[in-house]
Amino acid sequence: MKKISILIPCYNEEENVGPISEAVVETLERDLPEYDYELVFIDNDSTDQTRPILRKICSENPRIKAIFNAKNFGQFNSPYYGMLQCTGDCVISMVADFQDPVDMIPKYVHEWENGYKIVIGIKTGSKENPIMYALRSCYYKMIKKLSDVEQIEHFTGSGLYDRDFIEILRELDDPTPFLRGIVAELGYKRKEIPYIQPQRRAGKTHNNFYRLYDAAMLSVTSYTKVGLRLATIFGSICAAISMIVAIVYLVMKLLHWYDFPAGMAPVLIGMCFLGSVQIFFIGLVGEYILSINSRVMKRPLVVEEERLNFDTPVKKVGGKQHEM
Repeated sequence: MKKISILIPCYNEEENVGPISEAVVETLERDLPEYDYELVFIDNDSTDQTRPILRKICSENPRIKAIFNAKNFGQFNSPYYGMLQCTGDCVISMVADFQDPVDMIPKYVHEWENGYKIVIGIKTGSKENPIMYALRSCYYKMIKKLSDVEQIEHFTGSGLYDRDFIEILRELDDPTPFLRGIVAELGYKRKEIPYIQPQRRAGKTHNNFYRLYDAAMLSVTSYTKVGLRLATIFGSICAAISMIVAIVYLVMKLLHWYDFPAGMAPVLIGMCFLGSVQIFFIGLVGEYILSINSRVMKRPLVVEEERLNFDTPVKKVGGKQHEM
């Protein structure tokens, strides 16, 4: 009997973890009774009642498991690490707030049985803030044009991943994994299933400006060269223009020594412009250096505090924690 693993990362989702676990179990037992399953929650150091609720859920159903992180390890590391801890023949990743519809699970499995090792959900619309959806659309289009690697528009990471692909993820040894980029760059031939993203069932979204900026910068620094190339090209153009202007001013001053007052305005404008350009590109280069620094340090993806309903202990391998 094949086994399906459902992974649900969570952080301060006390209002959602109970209902999502019931909905997932009901869907699996009703629509996919021929499969064994496990439901794995990985909690990123919640500060509300999420953990006590998960303890209760796990005590009532041994197929429901939980991993409690020692602290918050970010929106990318925790789900990625959770996928490596799943034991099923495939792993389906979805969020706890019902924005990844539960009824997508049978659709994912159906396409998986048709031979696809990666089946992902693609948002064709959303009931979230229309301004945010429009901004996301612009971001996806921009990064798709800038990247050397194919980028998948409106893909949030929700989907089904075959065990073979999970083993590829295990061997990457990337301390700052960006799953959406990895799927596009290293994944097998995939099947895309469109869906309309519903609103959150309850609670508040944790995707504030900083988290969205972090995701955008990680994708830019990991999959594009445009930032560094733009700094080089734009810097060269500015240097050439400045040199031409300087020569013109020098010639005009020599030819019309008394009638051509140079003044301080051109100097101040040029200094302010070039200074702002330098600061911008130094910051952009700093993002690349930060990304490199995170990878060089080789820190573990996640440090666990506790796990529930797992039968196997955990050992560290190559900076990551894996089941024995």
